[in-house]
Amino acid sequence: MDDEIYKKYTLAGKIASEARDYGKDLIKSGVKLLDVAKNVELRITENGAGLAFPVNISINEIAAHFSPNHGDTLVFNKGDVVKLDVGAHIDGYIADTATTVEVGTNDYDNLIRASSEALDNVIEFIKPGIHLYEVGKIVEHTIQSYDLMPIENLTGHSMKRYVLHTGMSVPNVSNKFYRAKPKEGDVLAIEPFATDGAGHVNAGDGSNIYICNETVNFKLLRNQKSRILFNRVKKKFKTLPFAQRWFEDAFSNSDIMLRKLLFSGLIKQYPQLIDAKKGTVSQKEHTVILTEDGCEVIT
Repeated sequence: MDDEIYKKYTLAGKIASEARDYGKDLIKSGVKLLDVAKNVELRITENGAGLAFPVNISINEIAAHFSPNHGDTLVFNKGDVVKLDVGAHIDGYIADTATTVEVGTNDYDNLIRASSEALDNVIEFIKPGIHLYEVGKIVEHTIQSYDLMPIENLTGHSMKRYVLHTGMSVPNVSNKFYRAKPKEGDVLAIEPFATDGAGHVNAGDGSNIYICNETVNFKLLRNQKSRILFNRVKKKFKTLPFAQRWFEDAFSNSDIMLRKLLFSGLIKQYPQLIDAKKGTVSQKEHTVILTEDGCEVIT
Protein backbone atom coordinates (compact mmCIF):
# COMPACT_ATOMS: atom_id res chain seq x y z
CA MET A 1 0.00 0.00 0.00
CA ASP A 2 1.52 3.31 -1.01
CA ASP A 3 1.71 6.27 1.35
CA GLU A 4 -1.08 8.30 -0.27
CA ILE A 5 -3.58 5.45 -0.07
CA TYR A 6 -2.51 4.72 3.51
CA LYS A 7 -3.12 8.37 4.46
CA LYS A 8 -6.60 8.24 2.93
CA TYR A 9 -7.50 5.07 4.82
CA THR A 10 -6.25 6.41 8.14
CA LEU A 11 -8.06 9.72 7.68
CA ALA A 12 -11.28 7.86 6.85
CA GLY A 13 -10.73 5.77 9.98
CA LYS A 14 -10.23 8.83 12.16
CA ILE A 15 -13.39 10.48 10.85
CA ALA A 16 -15.48 7.29 11.11
CA SER A 17 -14.39 6.55 14.68
CA GLU A 18 -15.04 10.13 15.80
CA ALA A 19 -18.52 10.00 14.23
CA ARG A 20 -19.20 6.62 15.88
CA ASP A 21 -18.32 7.98 19.32
CA TYR A 22 -20.32 11.15 18.70
CA GLY A 23 -23.34 9.07 17.67
CA LYS A 24 -23.00 6.78 20.67
CA ASP A 25 -23.46 9.77 22.98
CA LEU A 26 -26.63 10.82 21.11
CA ILE A 27 -28.45 7.53 21.73
CA LYS A 28 -30.86 8.10 24.61
CA SER A 29 -34.43 7.16 25.47
CA GLY A 30 -36.93 9.28 23.52
CA VAL A 31 -34.44 10.42 20.84
CA LYS A 32 -35.44 9.77 17.23
CA LEU A 33 -33.38 7.25 15.25
CA LEU A 34 -33.64 9.60 12.28
CA ASP A 35 -32.04 12.45 14.21
CA VAL A 36 -29.08 10.28 15.23
CA ALA A 37 -28.57 8.96 11.69
CA LYS A 38 -28.72 12.40 10.11
CA ASN A 39 -26.45 13.99 12.71
CA VAL A 40 -23.81 11.25 12.44
CA GLU A 41 -23.83 11.43 8.65
CA LEU A 42 -23.54 15.22 8.81
CA ARG A 43 -20.59 14.88 11.17
CA ILE A 44 -18.80 12.66 8.63
CA THR A 45 -19.35 14.99 5.69
CA GLU A 46 -18.51 18.14 7.69
CA ASN A 47 -15.18 16.53 8.59
CA GLY A 48 -14.37 16.09 4.92
CA ALA A 49 -15.23 12.44 4.22
CA GLY A 50 -17.84 10.77 2.06
CA LEU A 51 -20.51 8.41 3.34
CA ALA A 52 -19.48 4.80 2.71
CA PHE A 53 -23.00 3.61 3.54
CA PRO A 54 -26.05 4.87 5.43
CA VAL A 55 -25.68 4.89 9.21
CA ASN A 56 -27.13 1.57 10.41
CA ILE A 57 -29.13 1.63 13.65
CA SER A 58 -30.19 -1.93 14.44
CA ILE A 59 -32.08 -2.56 17.68
CA ASN A 60 -32.41 -5.68 19.89
CA GLU A 61 -33.00 -8.76 17.70
CA ILE A 62 -32.11 -6.88 14.49
CA ALA A 63 -28.44 -7.64 14.02
CA ALA A 64 -27.79 -5.42 11.01
CA HIS A 65 -29.19 -3.48 8.07
CA PHE A 66 -31.68 -0.95 9.32
CA SER A 67 -31.60 2.77 8.65
CA PRO A 68 -34.54 5.12 9.24
CA ASN A 69 -36.43 6.50 6.24
CA HIS A 70 -36.97 10.19 5.59
CA GLY A 71 -40.16 10.47 7.66
CA ASP A 72 -39.36 7.96 10.40
CA THR A 73 -40.75 8.72 13.89
CA LEU A 74 -39.17 5.73 15.67
CA VAL A 75 -37.45 6.57 18.97
CA PHE A 76 -35.06 4.73 21.27
CA ASN A 77 -36.63 3.16 24.36
CA LYS A 78 -35.15 2.34 27.74
CA GLY A 79 -33.60 -1.12 27.60
CA ASP A 80 -32.95 -1.12 23.86
CA VAL A 81 -29.69 -2.71 22.71
CA VAL A 82 -28.59 -0.54 19.78
CA LYS A 83 -25.96 -1.39 17.17
CA LEU A 84 -24.56 1.79 15.59
CA ASP A 85 -22.64 1.00 12.38
CA VAL A 86 -20.82 3.85 10.66
CA GLY A 87 -18.78 4.11 7.45
CA ALA A 88 -16.70 6.92 5.94
CA HIS A 89 -14.48 7.11 2.90
CA ILE A 90 -11.79 9.37 1.51
CA ASP A 91 -11.63 9.16 -2.27
CA GLY A 92 -13.28 5.73 -2.05
CA TYR A 93 -10.99 4.28 0.63
CA ILE A 94 -13.38 3.02 3.30
CA ALA A 95 -13.34 2.74 7.07
CA ASP A 96 -16.17 0.73 8.68
CA THR A 97 -16.80 0.64 12.43
CA ALA A 98 -19.57 -0.22 14.88
CA THR A 99 -20.40 -0.27 18.57
CA THR A 100 -23.30 -1.34 20.79
CA VAL A 101 -25.16 0.85 23.29
CA GLU A 102 -27.70 -0.23 25.90
CA VAL A 103 -30.20 2.55 26.53
CA GLY A 104 -30.59 3.44 30.21
CA THR A 105 -30.08 -0.06 31.66
CA ASN A 106 -27.24 -2.52 32.26
CA ASP A 107 -28.97 -5.84 31.68
CA TYR A 108 -26.84 -6.76 28.66
CA ASP A 109 -23.35 -5.89 29.87
CA ASN A 110 -22.10 -9.44 29.24
CA LEU A 111 -23.58 -9.52 25.75
CA ILE A 112 -21.89 -6.26 24.82
CA ARG A 113 -18.63 -7.32 26.47
CA ALA A 114 -18.62 -10.64 24.58
CA SER A 115 -18.51 -9.09 21.10
CA SER A 116 -16.04 -6.44 22.26
CA GLU A 117 -13.63 -8.95 23.81
CA ALA A 118 -13.88 -11.19 20.75
CA LEU A 119 -12.80 -8.26 18.58
CA ASP A 120 -9.91 -7.43 20.89
CA ASN A 121 -8.72 -11.04 20.82
CA VAL A 122 -8.80 -11.17 17.03
CA ILE A 123 -6.86 -7.92 16.73
CA GLU A 124 -4.12 -9.37 18.95
CA PHE A 125 -3.98 -12.55 16.85
CA ILE A 126 -4.51 -11.64 13.21
CA LYS A 127 -1.58 -11.30 10.82
CA PRO A 128 -0.80 -12.05 7.17
CA GLY A 129 -0.84 -15.69 6.12
CA ILE A 130 -3.25 -17.16 8.66
CA HIS A 131 -6.39 -18.98 7.57
CA LEU A 132 -9.42 -16.82 8.35
CA TYR A 133 -11.23 -19.77 9.93
CA GLU A 134 -8.71 -19.41 12.77
CA VAL A 135 -10.09 -15.93 13.35
CA GLY A 136 -13.57 -17.41 13.46
CA LYS A 137 -12.40 -19.93 16.05
CA ILE A 138 -11.21 -17.11 18.33
CA VAL A 139 -14.50 -15.23 17.98
CA GLU A 140 -16.53 -18.38 18.58
CA HIS A 141 -14.60 -19.48 21.67
CA THR A 142 -14.60 -15.99 23.18
CA ILE A 143 -18.33 -15.49 22.80
CA GLN A 144 -19.15 -19.02 23.95
CA SER A 145 -17.12 -18.39 27.11
CA TYR A 146 -19.91 -15.96 28.04
CA ASP A 147 -22.52 -18.71 27.46
CA LEU A 148 -23.66 -16.84 24.37
CA MET A 149 -23.68 -17.60 20.64
CA PRO A 150 -21.73 -16.03 17.77
CA ILE A 151 -23.83 -15.40 14.68
CA GLU A 152 -22.66 -17.98 12.18
CA ASN A 153 -24.01 -16.40 8.99
CA LEU A 154 -22.73 -12.87 9.55
CA THR A 155 -19.12 -12.11 8.74
CA GLY A 156 -16.63 -9.31 8.49
CA HIS A 157 -15.24 -8.51 5.07
CA SER A 158 -12.35 -7.22 3.04
CA MET A 159 -12.71 -3.83 1.37
CA LYS A 160 -11.29 -2.10 -1.69
CA ARG A 161 -11.69 1.32 -3.22
CA TYR A 162 -15.41 2.15 -3.54
CA VAL A 163 -16.30 -1.49 -2.77
CA LEU A 164 -17.58 -2.22 0.73
CA HIS A 165 -17.67 -6.02 0.49
CA THR A 166 -15.00 -7.72 -1.63
CA GLY A 167 -13.57 -11.22 -1.87
CA MET A 168 -12.73 -12.26 1.69
CA SER A 169 -15.18 -12.94 4.50
CA VAL A 170 -14.00 -12.81 8.13
CA PRO A 171 -16.05 -15.46 9.95
CA ASN A 172 -17.42 -15.49 13.47
CA VAL A 173 -17.29 -19.29 13.75
CA SER A 174 -14.56 -21.89 13.14
CA ASN A 175 -15.76 -23.14 9.77
CA LYS A 176 -12.90 -24.44 7.58
CA PHE A 177 -14.80 -23.22 4.52
CA TYR A 178 -13.11 -19.86 5.23
CA ARG A 179 -9.63 -20.83 4.05
CA ALA A 180 -8.55 -17.48 2.59
CA LYS A 181 -5.28 -16.05 3.88
CA PRO A 182 -5.02 -12.24 4.09
CA LYS A 183 -1.76 -10.64 3.04
CA GLU A 184 0.11 -7.54 4.13
CA GLY A 185 -1.74 -4.41 3.03
CA ASP A 186 -5.19 -6.03 2.97
CA VAL A 187 -7.95 -3.98 4.59
CA LEU A 188 -10.45 -5.92 6.69
CA ALA A 189 -13.56 -5.00 8.64
CA ILE A 190 -13.71 -7.38 11.61
CA GLU A 191 -17.12 -7.50 13.31
CA PRO A 192 -18.03 -10.12 15.91
CA PHE A 193 -21.76 -10.48 16.65
CA ALA A 194 -22.95 -12.10 19.88
CA THR A 195 -26.48 -13.16 20.76
CA ASP A 196 -28.52 -14.89 23.46
CA GLY A 197 -30.70 -16.27 20.67
CA ALA A 198 -30.20 -18.72 17.82
CA GLY A 199 -26.79 -17.62 16.54
CA HIS A 200 -28.26 -17.44 13.06
CA VAL A 201 -30.02 -14.57 11.28
CA ASN A 202 -32.90 -14.64 8.83
CA ALA A 203 -33.84 -11.98 6.29
CA GLY A 204 -36.66 -9.72 7.42
CA ASP A 205 -38.38 -6.64 6.03
CA GLY A 206 -36.65 -4.02 3.93
CA SER A 207 -33.94 -1.94 5.54
CA ASN A 208 -34.35 1.39 3.66
CA ILE A 209 -30.82 0.70 2.34
CA TYR A 210 -30.23 0.10 -1.37
CA ILE A 211 -27.40 -0.49 -3.83
CA CYS A 212 -27.16 -0.36 -7.61
CA ASN A 213 -27.15 -3.76 -9.27
CA GLU A 214 -23.75 -4.22 -10.91
CA THR A 215 -24.94 -7.19 -12.99
CA VAL A 216 -27.68 -5.45 -14.98
CA ASN A 217 -28.06 -6.74 -18.53
CA PHE A 218 -29.05 -3.66 -20.50
CA LYS A 219 -29.88 -5.78 -23.54
CA LEU A 220 -32.89 -7.06 -21.58
CA LEU A 221 -33.86 -3.59 -20.37
CA ARG A 222 -35.91 -2.07 -23.18
CA ASN A 223 -37.47 0.78 -21.22
CA GLN A 224 -35.41 3.85 -22.12
CA LYS A 225 -36.75 5.88 -19.17
CA SER A 226 -35.60 3.19 -16.75
CA ARG A 227 -32.14 3.18 -18.33
CA ILE A 228 -31.86 6.96 -17.98
CA LEU A 229 -33.07 6.87 -14.37
CA PHE A 230 -30.67 4.07 -13.45
CA ASN A 231 -27.74 5.93 -14.97
CA ARG A 232 -28.66 9.02 -12.90
CA VAL A 233 -28.84 6.95 -9.72
CA LYS A 234 -25.55 5.18 -10.46
CA LYS A 235 -23.82 8.48 -11.15
CA LYS A 236 -25.09 9.81 -7.82
CA PHE A 237 -24.35 6.82 -5.55
CA LYS A 238 -21.77 4.85 -7.57
CA THR A 239 -20.99 1.38 -6.16
CA LEU A 240 -21.77 2.18 -2.52
CA PRO A 241 -25.02 1.58 -0.59
CA PHE A 242 -27.45 4.49 -0.28
CA ALA A 243 -30.40 5.35 1.96
CA GLN A 244 -34.03 5.88 1.00
CA ARG A 245 -33.80 9.32 2.60
CA TRP A 246 -30.79 10.22 0.44
CA PHE A 247 -32.80 9.19 -2.61
CA GLU A 248 -35.70 11.32 -1.37
CA ASP A 249 -33.40 14.33 -1.17
CA ALA A 250 -31.94 13.77 -4.63
CA PHE A 251 -34.96 12.88 -6.80
CA SER A 252 -38.59 13.90 -7.16
CA ASN A 253 -41.34 11.22 -7.03
CA SER A 254 -38.83 9.16 -5.08
CA ASP A 255 -41.15 6.42 -3.80
CA ILE A 256 -42.45 5.66 -7.31
CA MET A 257 -38.95 5.77 -8.75
CA LEU A 258 -37.56 3.41 -6.11
CA ARG A 259 -40.35 0.91 -6.75
CA LYS A 260 -39.71 1.03 -10.50
CA LEU A 261 -35.99 0.50 -10.05
CA LEU A 262 -36.57 -2.42 -7.67
CA PHE A 263 -39.18 -4.02 -9.94
CA SER A 264 -36.77 -3.77 -12.88
CA GLY A 265 -33.94 -5.34 -10.87
CA LEU A 266 -31.80 -2.24 -11.34
CA ILE A 267 -31.30 -1.76 -7.63
CA LYS A 268 -31.39 -4.13 -4.67
CA GLN A 269 -32.67 -3.50 -1.17
CA TYR A 270 -30.80 -4.95 1.78
CA PRO A 271 -33.11 -6.93 4.11
CA GLN A 272 -33.03 -6.47 7.85
CA LEU A 273 -31.07 -9.35 9.41
CA ILE A 274 -32.85 -10.73 12.46
CA ASP A 275 -31.84 -13.39 14.96
CA ALA A 276 -33.88 -16.51 14.16
CA LYS A 277 -35.11 -16.83 17.77
CA LYS A 278 -35.50 -13.07 18.27
CA GLY A 279 -32.57 -13.04 20.66
CA THR A 280 -30.83 -9.79 21.47
CA VAL A 281 -27.68 -9.08 19.47
CA SER A 282 -24.51 -7.06 20.12
CA GLN A 283 -21.83 -6.03 17.62
CA LYS A 284 -18.37 -4.48 17.76
CA GLU A 285 -16.37 -3.62 14.64
CA HIS A 286 -13.05 -2.12 13.62
CA THR A 287 -11.29 -1.70 10.30
CA VAL A 288 -7.70 -2.92 10.24
CA ILE A 289 -4.83 -2.82 7.78
CA LEU A 290 -2.67 -5.95 7.80
CA THR A 291 0.97 -5.19 8.58
CA GLU A 292 4.08 -7.37 8.30
CA ASP A 293 3.50 -9.11 11.64
CA GLY A 294 0.02 -8.07 12.76
CA CYS A 295 -2.47 -5.32 12.02
CA GLU A 296 -3.09 -1.63 12.53
CA VAL A 297 -6.53 -0.56 13.76
CA ILE A 298 -7.59 2.59 11.89
CA THR A 299 -10.97 3.09 13.59
